[in-house]
Amino acid sequence: MAFSTNLPSIRSLVLATALFAGATAFSACGGSETPTETTTSTGSVYESEAAKKTLAKAGTEEASAGIFTADQVKLSPIVDKAMAAKGKALSELKCQSCHSMGSNRVVGPGWENITETRAPEWILNMIVHTDKMLETDPEAQKALEQCMVRMPNQGLSETEGREVLEYMRTLVAKK
Repeated sequence: MAFSTNLPSIRSLVLATALFAGATAFSACGGSETPTETTTSTGSVYESEAAKKTLAKAGTEEASAGIFTADQVKLSPIVDKAMAAKGKALSELKCQSCHSMGSNRVVGPGWENITETRAPEWILNMIVHTDKMLETDPEAQKALEQCMVRMPNQGLSETEGREVLEYMRTLVAKK
């Protein structure tokens, strides 16, 4: 009696599994759940002195590299709901495999209250200029050391990064 196997189906299953595992590993994001910033009664202190120096430097010689400064990232007091909706869709596609929308860490930090603990320009730079931030920013490097998984550059444009930032603004826990 001859035993018959469906070899093409087994190969397809193995290939599909390998592709899924590879895509999951490739999309891994990094970050730090424990922010190093503090909050005062007068407002948030977003970054350490080292990070401030990096961002100040970004305004000069690194400006040509596209690093955003605080002057370039001005947020309206009111969340733009249309931008936030686009940012939510982008985050579901590119970010949710590593970041929760709550406070818990997955691979990278949860996004709840992230806009209360990180400066908008820092967040936008991490979204759009991931590689440059991981190379030059002390806070991004500290996050990488804590997480041990490098956040991949998702190839988002400035507009797309701004939309994700706007969505992040909606993820503030009610006090």
